[in-house]
Amino acid sequence: MFGNSVFNQQKIFAAGVALAAGVSAAVLAMNPLVAFAADHPNLVINAADVDAMQDAVEKPGRFREAFLATQSAVNRALEAPLAVPVPTDAGGGYTHEQHKKNYQLMYNAGVLYQITEDSKYAERVRDMLLAYAELYPNLPLHPKRRAGATNPGKLFWQSLNEAVWLVYTIQAYDLIRPSLSDAEAKKIEQGALRPVARFLSVDSPKTFNKVHNHGTWLTAGVGMAGYVLDEQEWVEQALLDLDKSGKGGFLRQLSTLFSPDGYYNEGPYYQRYALMPFVTFAKAIENNEPERRIFEYRDGIVLKAIDTTIQLSYNNLFFPINDAIKSKGIDTSELVLGVTIAFGESGNPQLLDIAARQDQILLSGDGLKVAQALDAGEQQPYEFKSFAFRDGKNGDEGALVVLRQQADGDQALVFKPAAQGMGHGHFDKLTWQFYDRGAEIVTDYGAARFLNVEAKNGGRYLKENETWAKQTVAHNTVVIGETSHFDNNLKVANQNHPDLLFFQADDQVKISSAEIDSAYPGVKLKRTLALVNDPQSGSAFAVDLFNVESKKQSQFDLPLHYNGQLVDTNFKLQGYTDSLQALGADNGYQHLWLKARGKPESGLAQITWLNDNGRFYTLSSLVDGETELLFTELGANDPDFNLRSERSFIARRDNTRSHTFLSVLEPHGEYNPSREYTVRAESRVKALAHLRSGALELIVISTKEGTTQLLAYNRDSDIAPDIKNTFEFRGSEYRFSGRARLFQIKN
Repeated sequence: MFGNSVFNQQKIFAAGVALAAGVSAAVLAMNPLVAFAADHPNLVINAADVDAMQDAVEKPGRFREAFLATQSAVNRALEAPLAVPVPTDAGGGYTHEQHKKNYQLMYNAGVLYQITEDSKYAERVRDMLLAYAELYPNLPLHPKRRAGATNPGKLFWQSLNEAVWLVYTIQAYDLIRPSLSDAEAKKIEQGALRPVARFLSVDSPKTFNKVHNHGTWLTAGVGMAGYVLDEQEWVEQALLDLDKSGKGGFLRQLSTLFSPDGYYNEGPYYQRYALMPFVTFAKAIENNEPERRIFEYRDGIVLKAIDTTIQLSYNNLFFPINDAIKSKGIDTSELVLGVTIAFGESGNPQLLDIAARQDQILLSGDGLKVAQALDAGEQQPYEFKSFAFRDGKNGDEGALVVLRQQADGDQALVFKPAAQGMGHGHFDKLTWQFYDRGAEIVTDYGAARFLNVEAKNGGRYLKENETWAKQTVAHNTVVIGETSHFDNNLKVANQNHPDLLFFQADDQVKISSAEIDSAYPGVKLKRTLALVNDPQSGSAFAVDLFNVESKKQSQFDLPLHYNGQLVDTNFKLQGYTDSLQALGADNGYQHLWLKARGKPESGLAQITWLNDNGRFYTLSSLVDGETELLFTELGANDPDFNLRSERSFIARRDNTRSHTFLSVLEPHGEYNPSREYTVRAESRVKALAHLRSGALELIVISTKEGTTQLLAYNRDSDIAPDIKNTFEFRGSEYRFSGRARLFQIKN
């Protein structure tokens, strides 16, 4: 139907003219007006991809369906008049969103032009680019830029968005360049593409050279423009920084922002966002300079990063640590592109499982490979693993630990003894989250932001991101003296990190331990978390052992933020029903309403809540009679209603130098309001005990059924995998090999 691509036609025509005139191949290569067409498209899509796609859209299957859907959407968009407005709005406003729509439309129309050779698609891209060439040279810095910001934009309020515009737009230009006259191309390049590239590089050196996701977007856009506009110097600067010293640039970002395991320093949310420039530029490098072997760089770090991004998700949503919008998941456009390119490079059939969940086929050569493999039924189940994803460029700055079980549902426990994560990091060393049966049970707030909702601070981060979301009390970890970790000092936080003591995962026990002695002066925090498959109940439970040692007497608070409705406690509560007060004055405490408090007697304190997934969850804690439980709700000192109304309880031990918090989180039972039945709404735990035997820690869980579950683990950080451990318990000797084991003991 479509025959040879425009690319091939013009290449053949140019070569024929040159040969007919007796022009040598060397002269042909030197003459850009004759030979240039052989260079386009040359970024993520090349001539071979175009030929394959033109053939594929003639045949039934996923690729044709994606093509027809895209064509229909673009055709509808072409009915609207061209709109390239003068920028006035911050994120979420009309002009911001219109310029986003423009670059997305230009890219899609460019792809359709290559596949169909229909000039209407190239003409819309041309007209839009010419309009930008008229607009851009006269633009001042954006009127809604942040005061004093080092990264302002012109089309958008920050240069980050300008770089995203260039990443899409330079691809669109690459795709329609064969259709342009030299005069049109010159105007577009001189009026828009070159000025934008210059603004993002030599005019924005701090951001361009920055080892940060903003720097990644800028270097990707400028480097790709270098390939298209035949500016190799731009490519070198994008790879190595403006002075080509290697202190910044794309390669330094690949070497610094990712750990050897492919974990991105800012966390999964920004790992997802940064993937697009990383994989797009890498694909462009591979297509233009395969000798660089970019996908082999640093032991294949680009492909590792894509796989790690998938691993850092549960029920298709990313773990919301650090600044994160909690609704982002594996179907986000950046990871769709990542999975597509990764499959094109690796052919890993497990990636097809993720592609099937994403249900989005890209119109590219790699997208065609994904579509054809899915049509052929080649996908294999993707294996989500328990893993300690090392943090830091050398893998020695802690880790983000994910523990998973498949026991009467799908459980995941996220443990965060990771590095700070730069400016998007939160002050929450050794925090944790828990997921079960598709739901978040022990929660993390994520970011205080309404992305692209202009009425809420222009879609930017809210002030509550600093006063609440980043504060330690907003997370599930110990707070000393109502002061956040590192006293909220980002510079100090970035210079320190927890140490991962151990990680071990077998079929029954997944366990990890870490410590830090720099979050507070004179304080050592050590936490061990385990996710245990209980064969007796057929479900999984979590064990949390948190040791705190301080040189000075202080107040120790351990919050737990939960998702659900409080059902019961085994101790009396004093509720505040006719007046509320904030729990504190600063460091996040000012945002917590104190709703109730209780002081359990020495022994077992239990709190049960019901989640929307229809399951009950009980936190059973070993208490000493001096520990108080404070029940809170978020929303105090929030006159603009910026914060979500969420619940937590805080275990508070005051006037002490050392304390051990021991808790067991137990999923149980079912509540079915539709069928009107409730089963096993009460916890099975009757008592808890914590014992030590040499290097062994013993967590003793007595159940109401008359049995004892005993979790034994070796706390030494470095042991042989086959070490033999022996201990006595209730007059009997027990043995096990390795890090940990669960013993079932009949009383």
